[in-house]
Amino acid sequence: MSPMKLCVPGERLCSTEDCIPGTGTYLRHGYIFASLTGYVLRKNEGEELPVISVVRETETQLLPDVGAIVTCKVTSINPRFAKVHILYVGSTPLKDRFRGTIRKEDVRATEKDKVETYKSFRPGDIVLAKVISLGDVQSNYLLTTAENELGVVVAHSEAGRPERAQMVPISWCEMQCPRTHAKEFRKVARVQPEYLQA
Repeated sequence: MSPMKLCVPGERLCSTEDCIPGTGTYLRHGYIFASLTGYVLRKNEGEELPVISVVRETETQLLPDVGAIVTCKVTSINPRFAKVHILYVGSTPLKDRFRGTIRKEDVRATEKDKVETYKSFRPGDIVLAKVISLGDVQSNYLLTTAENELGVVVAHSEAGRPERAQMVPISWCEMQCPRTHAKEFRKVARVQPEYLQA
């Protein structure tokens, strides 16, 4: 996806033959101009021509959407669910903090009744998850890790205190401390190459 173009008031964006004017724009002499400083957005809304509009930076905030892969940090766990803070949508960092919940039944696709939250996640773990339901002001986003590619990607050993070592996955349900060789249960993600960045 190419970066959005920044524009200033009075800047000519395009001809009325190419687009339909939207919010943050005005018409003059057959051309569409920006009426405010912001980013140019083109959307096809079922019309023959795309709608061109200008939005301010605050309006371009990326939100977690159903089906989006998110990176989150576990903040607390209990027998029924894990609470998380969503940090990234795809590879885009979020400006605001969004809360999420991974319910016990959404941890894995099989043997859902045998899932134990504390054997899947621990506070501080970094998890790849998928959004399955949108939240609102009072509630959290519902997330799932019920795919092989989803689950814990970074975890630190409880045994390696004071300087906790980053654990290494040894199976889909276990990670091991490289210093103490202690094993801990986790719902481990099989990380895909597009999520591996130096």
